[in-house]
Amino acid sequence: MSDVSIKTTGLPFERACDLKDTAGESPWLVESLWGEEAVGILGGEPKCCKSFLALDLAVGVASGKDCLRRFPVRRTGPVLIYPAEDALNVVRQRLEGICAAAQTRLEDLPLYVITAPRLLLDLPQDRESLRATVAAIQPKLLILDPFIRLHRADENASKEVAPLLGYLRELQRQFHLAVMLVHHVRKRSGKDRPGQALRGSSDLHGWGDSNLYLRRKGLHLTLSVEHRAAAAVDDVHLELRAEGAALALAPRTAHHAPEPQQPLSASDRVLQVMSTASAPLSTQQLRKLCGLRTATLYETLASLRQAGQVTQNTTGYTLCRTDVSDSPAVMGVSCSAPPIGSTGNGNGKCTSATEVLNQPFSLFSDETQAGSAGTQPAQG
Repeated sequence: MSDVSIKTTGLPFERACDLKDTAGESPWLVESLWGEEAVGILGGEPKCCKSFLALDLAVGVASGKDCLRRFPVRRTGPVLIYPAEDALNVVRQRLEGICAAAQTRLEDLPLYVITAPRLLLDLPQDRESLRATVAAIQPKLLILDPFIRLHRADENASKEVAPLLGYLRELQRQFHLAVMLVHHVRKRSGKDRPGQALRGSSDLHGWGDSNLYLRRKGLHLTLSVEHRAAAAVDDVHLELRAEGAALALAPRTAHHAPEPQQPLSASDRVLQVMSTASAPLSTQQLRKLCGLRTATLYETLASLRQAGQVTQNTTGYTLCRTDVSDSPAVMGVSCSAPPIGSTGNGNGKCTSATEVLNQPFSLFSDETQAGSAGTQPAQG
């Protein structure tokens, strides 16, 4: 096919084979953490050292020193920071501490801090002021911390968030810089995928070429990384370490605390209780000893009966004794009385196995709490 040579007033275009080839060049601004000319989010809960990490990347890019004393910097140059929440003297103290940890001097670095009391990306005059500042400094990295202080829009409305992110993408393409936007995650979002836990519109997650997420568990911090066009490194365990005048994040070297044991499944809890019982147990007794909701207990018993692990008679439920020694759910389980511990009966009262077994017995005394009959096992 012949080249298109007709002049047009439309959008500029090139053939795919004529696009810039960067094979052989490093795609990183900071190895494994942030891509060259990447836009993205540094997310996390409040008070989990997001600003410390952002400033550590700033010192690394400005100095060429490894970020976090571990990740090599592949492109160096000026860095422009807008700290919308922290006092300027606090920003300087943090930068000096990070410089001490990186064994460099703050006064030798091309680090620039916007000192304006307000910067709102939804105001045209503020956008133009930021564009003019970027044009003057030509930074390799622009850090805006945090996003919530940079606009008056509804973060949950894509139509309001998208223009702000589009403006930052425009800056990135016009001036060939990387943009880091510090942002918070939703409350009680610890079980979500990190990117999906970001507060506000899902556009924020989708916008990022490189995204970093910090999570805190006690005194320990975990850094997760994701990239649009590169493989992510494994989670990095960090700590805020003070060494003399240096206060900075660093990879954690102490032995990791053992991971808490996973709670037993409903089936394992029922089997564990039955393995220590000397007589058949009613559903009421099992519910109290196992600490399970009635509907959950009925579903579990039906499953165990179908699997041939428990049997039911007129006096209650027992283990199929021929399967006890072979049951992986029962083997290797150590327990004390009461078997499940102080789980309680759902009303804030702890009931021991002895107390339960001494109570008046009724096989289906609490069936009315079980919900629909479809969740209850058929009577034998």
